[in-house]
Amino acid sequence: MLDPKVRAKYKVSIGIECHVQLKTKSKLFSGSDNDARSAAPNTLVNHIDFGLPGALPVLNREAVRLASKMGFALNSRPQQFSKFDRKHYFYPDLPMGYQITQYDQPIIVGGSVDIEVDGKRKTIGITRAHLEADAGKSIHPAGKDYSLVDLNRAGTPLLEVVSEPDMHSPQDAKAYVRELYLLAKYSGASDANLYYGNMRFDVNVSVSTSDALGTRTETKNLNSFRSVEKAAEYEISRQIELLEKGERIVQETRGWDEAKQKTLSQRGKEEANDYRYMPDPDLPPLILDDEYVAKIESAMPMMPGEWRRRLESLGLSKDAIETLIDAEVEEGQVAYLSLIERLLKTPQAARQIANWQINVEVPLRRENKLEGNLKDEDRLNIYQTAYELFTSGKMNSNQTKDFLMLMMNQNSVPADIEAFATDKGLVQESDEGEIGKIVEEVLAEHAKVANDVKNGEIKAIGFLVGAVMKKSQGKANPQLAQKLIKIQLGL
Repeated sequence: MLDPKVRAKYKVSIGIECHVQLKTKSKLFSGSDNDARSAAPNTLVNHIDFGLPGALPVLNREAVRLASKMGFALNSRPQQFSKFDRKHYFYPDLPMGYQITQYDQPIIVGGSVDIEVDGKRKTIGITRAHLEADAGKSIHPAGKDYSLVDLNRAGTPLLEVVSEPDMHSPQDAKAYVRELYLLAKYSGASDANLYYGNMRFDVNVSVSTSDALGTRTETKNLNSFRSVEKAAEYEISRQIELLEKGERIVQETRGWDEAKQKTLSQRGKEEANDYRYMPDPDLPPLILDDEYVAKIESAMPMMPGEWRRRLESLGLSKDAIETLIDAEVEEGQVAYLSLIERLLKTPQAARQIANWQINVEVPLRRENKLEGNLKDEDRLNIYQTAYELFTSGKMNSNQTKDFLMLMMNQNSVPADIEAFATDKGLVQESDEGEIGKIVEEVLAEHAKVANDVKNGEIKAIGFLVGAVMKKSQGKANPQLAQKLIKIQLGL
């Protein structure tokens, strides 16, 4: 464990390169299928992906549109002029001997991502984001003396988002990659499925005793928020320990060993001139006109930052807000935020329904305990009915929870939801005459307790209310029962 006093001597700088796989049906420059999740190796490839002589790339229009959307999500905008370049390196999973990418004139320049860590808001600068075709995948079978290559991923459209070194702790890095994930999901640019590698993070870490940046290392291909945090944490400690011993940091590429929770050296870090960049002669410049850019901007959905501002106006806690922000994209087709948005003119109802979503529906869906297949309109109808029954005193909090669990497991909504809930014994009896009769019977049966309450032992009234609830099989409104007990006892 690094001594905090030693750690305090060093300034930590972290920058992150994130590869976002764009949600297109086909690859960036070929017509091959872009969804390789269940495909056998080397089945989603064609002559362009194999890099056969004479094969000419054709740019995917949808990839450009999604990259442009991501540009707006990053508080930037797509450049009206960008171009493609060849990045040369030789590896078995790169059949052409070069990667088609963007070097000096990318599609997105500048931008920012806002994060919050320990209650403090920070802005992380974005240097650039560029389109590029992914490489294939090398597979190293355990215990074998050979490697295999799967080119299904070769040519997959990526947007590489490069941050400024504006993060200064592992917690900053974790918050940043989570927010980047949310921006990719909310913009619709990517499925951002971390399990399938739709987003992969390269974490650059350097430490220094001055404001100047130290020698950096790059830990590549991290695919979870936690691994980003842990890898940064490990690298910070490792580099400081080396410097404290009088040793130097080697600029290199490192890998993350999840089992050992440590980074491992892989190779020396290349510089830009090692890749011999050159303009791609097979691809013309990408030119976007004002009308194209304006159309994409006008169609942008609401981003997480704006949702947070709207939810904060309801008085929801930060944890509650983040639960809803995450749930909206985790559940796929289940809308949470749009339901709340429709209720913003009645803040009290919106706040209550938001809390029911957080405390009832979200946990049940995460545990796969909801089997119903309701439309969002039906779900809104259920929540609004629950709110009316709850605020009118016809259901208590436990009954409301049971009601929501019952209704969310339906495949259709009954014409009369309240009648349905009444038949299921979830609506409290609020008829004063009926409850009054039960109260009269309970007072007669428990005369001593009734007399104690009458003589000032007011806490004992809880026993009488419980007796009324038991006699009514839980259907009596407890507040009304208590009121009628006091009336009949002359209190």
